[in-house]
Amino acid sequence: MAKVRPRPEIRPQLDLGYEIDGQSIILNEIRPSWNDPTKIMTTGYAKATFVKNKDVWRIYWKRADNKWHLYKPFPVVGELKHFLKIVDDDVHYCFKG
Repeated sequence: MAKVRPRPEIRPQLDLGYEIDGQSIILNEIRPSWNDPTKIMTTGYAKATFVKNKDVWRIYWKRADNKWHLYKPFPVVGELKHFLKIVDDDVHYCFKG
């Protein structure tokens, strides 16, 4: 995360983080709410879920309907670092817009 986080002076307005939820790792955008800057919004933009019986990570992205959808260009990867690389490259502009 240190590689992709904004500079420290920008982080009160826009930051990146992650959370672990069961077998999933969710990458989040953290920023003040547009209509109430005192409230902080945390919005997931990429998710990887480990499928233990297949030993793979499934990759998801959040569409405009605010639901997670399987990332069709690369739906599964063998290692978490490959998920992070796909999100970082974002060649189809699905994760970061």
